[in-house]
Amino acid sequence: MAQKLWEKNVQVNEEIDRFTVGRDREMDLYLAKHDILGSMAHITMLESIGLLTSDELKVLLDELKNIYASAEKGEFVIEDGIEDVHSQVELMLTRRLGDVGKKIHSGRSRNDQVLVDLKLFTRAQLKNLAESVEELFRVLIAQSNRYKDVLMPGYTHLQIAMPSSFGLWFGAYAESLVDDMLFLQAAYRMCNRNPLGSAAGYGSSFPLNREMTTRLLGFDSMNYNVVYAQMGRGKMERNVAFAMASIAGTLSKMAFDACMFSCQNFGFVKLPDECTTGSSIMPHKKNPDVFELTRAKCNKIQALPQQIMMIMNNLPSGYFRDLQIIKEVFLPAFQELEDCLHMATYIMDKIKINEHILDDDKYLYMFSVEEVNRLAAEGMPFRDAYKKVGLDIEAGKFTHNKEVHHTHEGSIGNLCNDRITALMDDVISGFHFEVAERAENALLGR
Repeated sequence: MAQKLWEKNVQVNEEIDRFTVGRDREMDLYLAKHDILGSMAHITMLESIGLLTSDELKVLLDELKNIYASAEKGEFVIEDGIEDVHSQVELMLTRRLGDVGKKIHSGRSRNDQVLVDLKLFTRAQLKNLAESVEELFRVLIAQSNRYKDVLMPGYTHLQIAMPSSFGLWFGAYAESLVDDMLFLQAAYRMCNRNPLGSAAGYGSSFPLNREMTTRLLGFDSMNYNVVYAQMGRGKMERNVAFAMASIAGTLSKMAFDACMFSCQNFGFVKLPDECTTGSSIMPHKKNPDVFELTRAKCNKIQALPQQIMMIMNNLPSGYFRDLQIIKEVFLPAFQELEDCLHMATYIMDKIKINEHILDDDKYLYMFSVEEVNRLAAEGMPFRDAYKKVGLDIEAGKFTHNKEVHHTHEGSIGNLCNDRITALMDDVISGFHFEVAERAENALLGR
């Protein structure tokens, strides 16, 4: 068994080692690139305060860039017996460069290493999510504009209620994503603060230049108080999980609608054939499995904040090993949500719309409010108009031309998609992803 960074003369029991390490080595592969970036910024700062020579810094940076390249290609591995990504990187440096590789840990702890790794990883994942949300948003707005004049029934209590339109239906989910993106931006801004230099949660006697590492890594600012930097472990993940859950809630509801509207009892939409599956005994079946799985995956993601809260809840200040378990539920969730977004974008772009739903007279009564409003506009008191139309329906005498004339903001005839798009554009511009991207490229010499 390889010696741990923290071991002295006594090796830990193998069963205890297996239990305490758990899935950390597997989870740390998500963090490998980001751990290397954090080390590059840290040692650049160490050289500036005299803890490394310029020659030592150069060879360390060159070797870290090589390790980063291997991580980018998916070739980075954490060897058997090595506890985590931090230990693996330091081991690789020491093997290749000798004792100089052991100098990179001055002024930091694995506590602030994993904090900065998680921040950098999450920052990158939030950028990917924001781009995927925007892609779905653009598709929904395009479909809303395309089908703005196609009417469909609106429902309350799953009873036919009032006229709606596919313009409204697509556009509603587009605007929902604007609010989700606002949550995502808040999560990004809370995430984009530098914890490096907090060490084990109480700072360091070395004269660390935390402003320098903040700038080198492209953070907006730092977590100033070193105790709070450590207290942020778990809190950051929980806040991000709430933003992810908000997106997942929108997707789950949209998936349910699409499943329901595509069944024969509704027949409002037709999903792309390549996105449906068949039955082993019923040759006519075309099942909306993609959206059913999306619904389930997104409902699972909506439980993520609660999972994280139950792990971190009631912990006092300082570091505790409980926090390690958060990685197991948090790190893989990004790819799951990404997959759901990509599937939803593909299907909503290719979905076929039934433009003749209202040919069926079973939807006639959804125009009852239109008739009440018409009579009221002509001078009849609203309550009298309501009663007249209700009695006509009961007597089987109700008729309507199946046309609507809605003009106010956000209604069938005035979708305000341009304003919804402007809202989304404003939120997207507030992320400032380019700052972090420039800083990381500069560290890597790109």
